[in-house]
Amino acid sequence: MKLTLMEGNEAIGWGALAAGCNFFAGYPITPATTIYDTMLSLLPPKGGICLQGEDEIASIGFCLGASMSGMKTMTATSGPGISLYSEQISFAIGSEIPVVIVDVQRLGPSTGSATKGADGDIQFLQWGNSGGLPVIVLAPVDVKDCYELTVRAFNLAEQYRCPVFVAANKEISMTRETFSIDALRLPAIVERRKASPDTLFVPFGVGENRRVPEFLPIGGDRLVRQTSSTHGANGYITTEPEEIAMMQQRLNIKLTGAVSKFTYFDEYRVPDADTLVVAYGITARAAKAAVKRLRDSGHPASLLVLKTLWPVPETLIREKAAPYKRVVIPEMNLGQYVRELQRVLPDKDIAFVGQMNGELIKPGQIMEVVENG
Repeated sequence: MKLTLMEGNEAIGWGALAAGCNFFAGYPITPATTIYDTMLSLLPPKGGICLQGEDEIASIGFCLGASMSGMKTMTATSGPGISLYSEQISFAIGSEIPVVIVDVQRLGPSTGSATKGADGDIQFLQWGNSGGLPVIVLAPVDVKDCYELTVRAFNLAEQYRCPVFVAANKEISMTRETFSIDALRLPAIVERRKASPDTLFVPFGVGENRRVPEFLPIGGDRLVRQTSSTHGANGYITTEPEEIAMMQQRLNIKLTGAVSKFTYFDEYRVPDADTLVVAYGITARAAKAAVKRLRDSGHPASLLVLKTLWPVPETLIREKAAPYKRVVIPEMNLGQYVRELQRVLPDKDIAFVGQMNGELIKPGQIMEVVENG
């Protein structure tokens, strides 16, 4: 088995290429810049385009324009850039423009610390759009995940015509690890569903039992309408309440109603455990080490690693937490995803292990909370 040594950001770039990405635009920002460097080396030889925008706003704008022409696009940034992306993210949601957005999280707020990791953007990725409509957020744990989840992110963006985030972290993205690309269980590559040439094209219309409109590229031989304003199925601006409500409901249900189809997770069940640790991202690695040590020390706890964060995989969380009296969630922030567990599991004793000081959460910190429960 051939092993490849690369950092998480490189793996994201290679995963994007494997998924069919042919357009990347970004602006240099630590700790995401090596994604741009990787795409600059990968895309031009394959006939793709990689360019640097004059800023983050222009970069994601380039990606949306390229996506509307039919290209598979990706951009990458960190917390300050995500803040600048917000308006364009809303455009991508409302006008159903596929794009993969990598957020290599670093310590905030504001400029924060460029070389310190954190998971402080988790809530912002979900709610950082005007209107509060859902998005998809995937969270890698290691370099292997960076590759695989990037492929899945492109598939989801194409299938559901929406922005998909890869919520990485400085500690994952700038760590080098070996893994086997050949051993990855990658999905078949998905392309967005194109409109039939024999039927009338309605830009945001959906057929019976469908929630995602068919696609035609801007600049082709058929008229395509796009707008960032509230619109109906025909793409024209509307103020009709019923038409608006139908469009908003479809944008909501096309993701929240399908989350079980893209709920990615790992599970480590330990016999006789009465505590479940729920973790994501880089902290899941500390949680896994803690669970192994707890088992050996006679304080068994199981582990659920969430790789789909948004929409919240409520069914999975309820099912996996059902046998346990207590849930412990560690996060590299002051308490963000723990709120979702409290909402989904109101009958459980939920303990939070959190910090946002530029340091990783250590296995011993998780063990202490489990043992003292």
